[in-house]
Amino acid sequence: MEEYINKNAYELSLGQKQRVTIAGVLSIKPKYIIMDEPTAMLDPEGKNDIKEIVKKLKALGFTIIYITNIIDEIFISDRIIVMEKGKIIKEIKNNEIIENIEFLKDIGITIPKAIETAQKLKDKGIDINFRELI
Repeated sequence: MEEYINKNAYELSLGQKQRVTIAGVLSIKPKYIIMDEPTAMLDPEGKNDIKEIVKKLKALGFTIIYITNIIDEIFISDRIIVMEKGKIIKEIKNNEIIENIEFLKDIGITIPKAIETAQKLKDKGIDINFRELI
């Protein structure tokens, strides 16, 4: 992002603004980082960039609290905490997502067809790596 150091904020794309915001947060060396729908209104490339940044931050040991209702973004989580009206209604480990597809649908999470197909295959005893579908 160094090439943008002399640009005004209004000259940056949404994805660039997100990256600058993340850099600003990292400059204060936080223990936890909270991201509320960080990929909202980004194009697919920008969304992938943000997800890759989150993966790198996790690998560096940062605790990320990532708020989203987009299923392919929850796959980068170690655990998913579903809240309603400020209360935890369910906690799901990353490897339990497929078993909880119906619950996730019921609370408004859009499930990609590839994940629904993976669930149907798993129900029939065919185990595939659903992460490869995302």
